Amino acid sequence: MDSGLLRKREKAKRYAEERNRIRIESLMVTFDGDNNPHTVHFQDGTWKCDCDFFQTRQTCSHTMALEIILEGMIPQVVTPE
Repeated sequence: MDSGLLRKREKAKRYAEERNRIRIESLMVTFDGDNNPHTVHFQDGTWKCDCDFFQTRQTCSHTMALEIILEGMIPQVVTPE
């Protein structure tokens, strides 16, 4: 393997460990829920999910799971209680 690629891999590992370097501005995810797949979007600091629960509460298990997974990588979103 060439030395340039080795250096890039080491740099990639370091970046992956320094999650504070990453800020996700927009994202679209297909989330395989227990009953159906759901599409979740994050854009302009706002979550959107096509599940029924989100439509009435503006939060759901899908968006909450992604907030946990992406902690520190997305701007803080205030969700209604």
